[in-house]
Amino acid sequence: METRLNKYVAANSEFARRKSDELIEQGRVTVNNKVVLEPGTQIKPGIDDVRLDGEKLKEKTKKIYILLNKPAGIITSTDDEKNRQTVIDVLNIRDKVFPVGRLDYETTGLLILTNDGDFTNLLTHPSHRVPKTYIVKLSKILEEKHKDKLTAGIKIEGRKTAPAKITFPYKSDLTTVSITITEGRNRQVRRMFEFYGYFVRKLHRASYGILTLGALKPGEWRRLTIQEVNQLKTNYITKGNDRTKRTHKKTT
Repeated sequence: METRLNKYVAANSEFARRKSDELIEQGRVTVNNKVVLEPGTQIKPGIDDVRLDGEKLKEKTKKIYILLNKPAGIITSTDDEKNRQTVIDVLNIRDKVFPVGRLDYETTGLLILTNDGDFTNLLTHPSHRVPKTYIVKLSKILEEKHKDKLTAGIKIEGRKTAPAKITFPYKSDLTTVSITITEGRNRQVRRMFEFYGYFVRKLHRASYGILTLGALKPGEWRRLTIQEVNQLKTNYITKGNDRTKRTHKKTT
């Protein structure tokens, strides 16, 4: 897909569009080793060699952050060898994005997708303790003794889970619980309840950090605002780094 030269220079340099026009008109921009003086010249990004003062301009990838209300029966992946529908199919956008963590095939709810690898790594790192809340429909009423043990943490495959918060959001339905965890271990919520013989009939992620689904219906999505992205970084990533530094000081 072609684009205007001045737009390309502005998008991939520190200069605004008007300044980019001036640079082009001054003969400081070349396309495939030829000076181009017309700002509106059409070029092919990724194919044409565009240079400013002899230095090649590298395409900057625009950071994308998406919040999706994942429906049931959808694979949390970019593709599937069985040709099942994926979350990428649901989005149906040209931009390449990747899921932050995973939700099981039948699990519904809040899923973040982005092309920002650093953001993904930081958001999913255990040290940052980003809280994730799930609404769980159990096969039977959760006993208080089991609730207490799950809240304190239990051993799964030899490793204890971090403390969790469990409440009953509906007084009229004690088989439905809300659980908040700060880890992202494989099928963790299901395995925690299954440890005491509770079958998870439905699992829905209601929140991730500061984010909630709001009015989004299953299959609907929206882009995160700059404020939301920055708040996630400030609330969890920065604090996580501070905790890591404190832990390091204690052990040295």
